[in-house]
Amino acid sequence: MSILTSFVGFFSGLTRRVGRQFTGPLSRVNTPTVTVNFDSAMGVPAFWACTKLLSEAVGGMALKAYKKVDGGFEEITDYRLWNIINFKPNRYQTRVEFFETIVLNLSTTGNAYCLIERDSAGTPISLLPLMSGSVEVELLSDGEVIYHHYSSNGNVRVFSSKSIWHIPLFGNGLVGLSPLQYAMATLGISIATQGRQTQLAASGGKTNGILMVDRVLDEKKRASIRQNFKDLTEGPTDQLFVLEANMKFERAALSPQDMQLLETYKFQVQEIGRIFGVPSILINDTNVTAWGSGIEQIMDGFYKLGLRPYLERIEASLKKHLMPEKDWKEIFIEFDFESLLRASLKDRIETNSKAIQSGQLTPNEARKEEGRKPIDGGDSLVLNGGLEPVTFFQKPPESTTAPSN
Repeated sequence: MSILTSFVGFFSGLTRRVGRQFTGPLSRVNTPTVTVNFDSAMGVPAFWACTKLLSEAVGGMALKAYKKVDGGFEEITDYRLWNIINFKPNRYQTRVEFFETIVLNLSTTGNAYCLIERDSAGTPISLLPLMSGSVEVELLSDGEVIYHHYSSNGNVRVFSSKSIWHIPLFGNGLVGLSPLQYAMATLGISIATQGRQTQLAASGGKTNGILMVDRVLDEKKRASIRQNFKDLTEGPTDQLFVLEANMKFERAALSPQDMQLLETYKFQVQEIGRIFGVPSILINDTNVTAWGSGIEQIMDGFYKLGLRPYLERIEASLKKHLMPEKDWKEIFIEFDFESLLRASLKDRIETNSKAIQSGQLTPNEARKEEGRKPIDGGDSLVLNGGLEPVTFFQKPPESTTAPSN
């Protein structure tokens, strides 16, 4: 098989062909044990915790704009798109709420959509999130992409790609694959296990059983005995039953210990965390005493491998779809990812001290990072020793030789 054939086959397998684009599998190896949808999945604590962690982490992150100046970067606050996204993305939401909605849709369905409202010059002035479950992507024969939005009253509106800001997860290049759809079997086990635990709790821990008698019963007597002794397997109340005429009761179903419901449920927490790329310890999968020195490395890995890809994806999509091409190489709108990796106060002081004494950072730059006011003379780079300005060491040495006549 040639490389070209493999490449084409790959995209064909992910349904990148003219027409509707699918975010979920067209066929399933395992059928979910129960009905799985967004609402039932969010009822699973681990699923809720993962989506909440990702959404709030991105939503709470500062958004900054930079301009390329003299080979470096200068933070700016007068770029119009940055002001819109940072302060009022739309009439309903703040920046935090806006990006929480974006990441919630992105992490669960694999796609996030926003309706773009533009002014007469074509500049975005409002970004309104659309629930991804109500949007369908279609690839036309001429290569154009259009979006069908289905409203609650049954109306359908069709938008061009210029009117929709679409952020997909990895997929066929047009739509992202839905973690919720592809994880239905796993989520079905969690929901079914949770439901069984609820049933056991509601019945006071009673399980099914067999009531045996030493005679043949007709249908009427069988129904009467079943009704009279149903509390043996149903209901939360405790009763003392007296069985007569050689009646015997034996438990038929496995006990919760034998079924290992708790162990199954705990394992599902790790499985769901694996789907989202979230270490299970970050959604309280283990004892609080595990929060020690090792957790710092776990969180650092999560920030870089679990959270950073979401930020990079949003930043790249924002530049491509919302910024004019003339600004692509000069203006950068980015999340302040360094704030997540911020060290302790003691470590920051030591790091800043070394950076200042080695001439890599000015005192005022270090003070700014800590939210402190600048000081006079703090804008000069200094070197270790007498903390003299760098320019002092760059001066040519004065000649000690007497000038010749």
